[in-house]
Amino acid sequence: MTIELTEREYRRLLDMVYVGNWILNSARGEDRFEDYDMLQEKLFALCSQVGMQALTEKWQGHIFPSRAYEEGGIHEAIADYEDAVFFDILAEELARRDMEGEGVDADDEEELLSRMEEYYSEFEQHGIDNLTVEE
Repeated sequence: MTIELTEREYRRLLDMVYVGNWILNSARGEDRFEDYDMLQEKLFALCSQVGMQALTEKWQGHIFPSRAYEEGGIHEAIADYEDAVFFDILAEELARRDMEGEGVDADDEEELLSRMEEYYSEFEQHGIDNLTVEE
């Protein structure tokens, strides 16, 4: 298979592969999906052919994204995604909890979305500063 990419497209593909591998493997410890690591290495190894050597480092015979690459903004993009997902999940879980506690049918999507919007508004204004855990 042959895929022709511009340098800009190739650079974007590297970002997508890195982010995808991060999501799939970053929390797995030693139980990583090695085939994703290998594909990432294969694609980053091509950097030397297009003048993007600064994006890679060699370690123990393998090619990895360089520290310069990792510190170049990709983790900020991942953090933005993680924040958005965190607040989405938190808003939905809290709204569902509230609905169950009040005897509202948890399958009522309109009510669920309305309650989620209230939480989104709170999180937008105050983050998690007003959240408490009570026993």
